[in-house]
Amino acid sequence: MTTPAPHILILGCGFGGLWATRALAKAGARVTVVDRTNHHLFQPLLYQVATAGLPGPSVAAPIRAIVRDYKNVTVLMDEATRIDAPTKQVYFANGDPIAYDALIVAAGATHSYFGNDHWAAHAPGLKTMDDAQEIRRRILTAFENAERTHDLTERSAWLTFVVIGAGATGVEMAGTLAEIARHTLAEEFRNINSRDAKIILLEGGPSVLAAFPDDLREKARAQLTRLGVEVRTGALVTAIDETGCALNDAHIAARTVIWAAGVKASPLGASLGAPLDRAGRVIVRQDLSVPDCANVFVIGDLAAVESDGKPVPGVSPAAKQMGALAAHNALATLAGAPTKEFHYADYGSLATIGRNAAIVWLGRFKLSGTPAWLFWLFVHIFFLIGFRNRFVVMLDWMWAHFSFQRSARIVLGADEREKK
Repeated sequence: MTTPAPHILILGCGFGGLWATRALAKAGARVTVVDRTNHHLFQPLLYQVATAGLPGPSVAAPIRAIVRDYKNVTVLMDEATRIDAPTKQVYFANGDPIAYDALIVAAGATHSYFGNDHWAAHAPGLKTMDDAQEIRRRILTAFENAERTHDLTERSAWLTFVVIGAGATGVEMAGTLAEIARHTLAEEFRNINSRDAKIILLEGGPSVLAAFPDDLREKARAQLTRLGVEVRTGALVTAIDETGCALNDAHIAARTVIWAAGVKASPLGASLGAPLDRAGRVIVRQDLSVPDCANVFVIGDLAAVESDGKPVPGVSPAAKQMGALAAHNALATLAGAPTKEFHYADYGSLATIGRNAAIVWLGRFKLSGTPAWLFWLFVHIFFLIGFRNRFVVMLDWMWAHFSFQRSARIVLGADEREKK
């Protein structure tokens, strides 16, 4: 009688979960992948959806389509609510519990408002496709409301856009918002001049893009300024409401505020009962396994692990590398073989700021301006999932580059604030 292949359950199909799925599928394991959505999302380009540069399907691909050739992979759309490690079962919002031989948790992260969760209604973050669609509605609707009102104070508030947090997402959002105001929407309105829009980027720390070297940070700030972004560092936000945000003793009147200041790990990790760090991430062993949880591995933004004495950053290359290693180690554990330790291979950091504006840091190799932007463009198109996505994104970007237009400017649904 043939012994059935081990069943490995994967929670989440971001970069880490997808790379684990592929590795396990090729190894012949029985794999079940469960995700809250039916698609894998290329998060580095999600801000392009939020700023009307790309339609949602261009940066996402159906999970079933990606794994259709792997007959040993089952895909389910559901949300994990609790992990029962002693009984090796996972409970879900809409279905029966699923038992596993080994578990890989790649549930990712969500927004962190540092204890001020009520700010979320007024300052949405950017993690999911729904987030991107909501932010796009708010941005485009702000210009429409500014066109409609005759109250100059109110008009100014609608034409003021605040981005909180000057990491990669915040910088990309602010730079693109400036391009929309200065170029895309120019000459389209009759009562307002879209170029009058004020884009403010707030950062609580001393500089933008803190993970980059000092010289590239300064170049990034200079490029933002050239695009028309007002950068304020050392600006700690103390309140956010429907009228704008407060920082220190000042108040910024703005009807559109976007949150890019912090993330926290998925609460699913806490159900393991393992030690967590301050951000809620599971502190894993060097082989990505969870202490006192047999055959459980945690990867991606949910895992707290060091490599060569440094914390592993929450970026897509790290998640991919973790996913591949967790797949290997899960099979090794089930076979009674030794596992391998995780060592992060840092291939560098990139951030785009706007049209012909970006920075690239690859060890001793640094770029800024147009060469960095072209390099960023090539890398992101290359790593998109699916040929169709690459082709569509390339055409959209070529059109946007030469025409200054953005292809996804349709407002769908009502602004969440207007529903209340």
